[in-house]
Amino acid sequence: MAVSRRRFLQSSVGVPTLASWKPLLQESFKRRDSSFDPWIEVHRSNLEHNVSEISRLVNERPILAVIKNNGYGLGIVNVARILEPQKAIHGFAVVKLQEAITLRDAGIKKPILLLGPFDDEELYEMVEREVMPMVYTPLGPTFDKLARKTGKKVEVHFCIDTGIGRVGVPYHKATALIQEVANRGAVAVGGVMMTFTEDSQFDAEQFRRFQGTCDSIEKAGIRLGRRHAVSSFGLFQHRDKFLDMVRPGMAIFGIYPEKEFRLAGTMNLRPAVSLKARVIYVKQLSKGESAGYNRSFVAGEDVWVATLPVGHADGVPREVTKGARVRIGDGLFPIVAISASHCITNLGESTNVNIGDEAAVFDWQENSRPEDVAAACNGSVYDLTMHLNPLLPRKVV
Repeated sequence: MAVSRRRFLQSSVGVPTLASWKPLLQESFKRRDSSFDPWIEVHRSNLEHNVSEISRLVNERPILAVIKNNGYGLGIVNVARILEPQKAIHGFAVVKLQEAITLRDAGIKKPILLLGPFDDEELYEMVEREVMPMVYTPLGPTFDKLARKTGKKVEVHFCIDTGIGRVGVPYHKATALIQEVANRGAVAVGGVMMTFTEDSQFDAEQFRRFQGTCDSIEKAGIRLGRRHAVSSFGLFQHRDKFLDMVRPGMAIFGIYPEKEFRLAGTMNLRPAVSLKARVIYVKQLSKGESAGYNRSFVAGEDVWVATLPVGHADGVPREVTKGARVRIGDGLFPIVAISASHCITNLGESTNVNIGDEAAVFDWQENSRPEDVAAACNGSVYDLTMHLNPLLPRKVV
């Protein structure tokens, strides 16, 4: 319930204190979504279908599902709860420690690999919660200390940098570092990984470096666990490099990383995310009348327009006016104006659209998939989903 100005002032006689504000703050932050507020739909059956498609392609190798960045916009707990029962899913990979903790707090039991940074204190909590660190620095003494304190070995995945230059021990230094860390009794090696640059000519050299480094380490008597290198992009480009496990992200959510992959027939992926709202206003613009800031749309003839309560604050790119279309009923209508919390769509010379009708900014259908909206904006489909406002309600359907 909103707090009125009068009620706020009445509660704040004298110097306001945290104690006097607390009941009002609690009341103010109780969530109540309007029936017209935008929402995100997470499609359970499509997620399950995409896992099956990936598993088929990789000959039932284990899948380490990358659900970083709030599950690519779908909500990390939503996604994990749907995926965890799937036999093909070995575990999950996230980038932020908070994501890993959130998953454990939500009751997720399968292995979790943290791809991002952590400090010594956070490592202790990770071990207690059975979250595996990705390691590429000389942390051996830290692991020894932790093992003495907890009585537990630290299961790790080593990251080797074969040329992407982001994180990872450089491949020509990897043997020495991995031997030093792995030979300690405090460490259990769960796997070793690399990341492709997605440069078709250089990727082959990266893979050669990775395999050569791993082979030399294992010849020294160190078991490296599962080797993994292929992400969603690699599922389409590197079918000879699946190794022991794959770690797709976007493909699990049913979105093709590149346009040519969608046409290749390698997998039939179904988008598992929709962004929807309800029409809040319909009106007719006469020829010469405008809509949007700076008169971004000027009617060249008498047309009908609909206003939707969803805008760039919710994650809709400002560039949608370049050609993106909204699905309302059986029709697709161009977006002609956008602001922080609204967008306006051109319904044409006549319309049967009404206030309260459901509208999809993007969904799982042809011509209104996330890839279609991103292409119309001349932008990245990764940006489109990952930038969805985390405060929007997510509904599993």
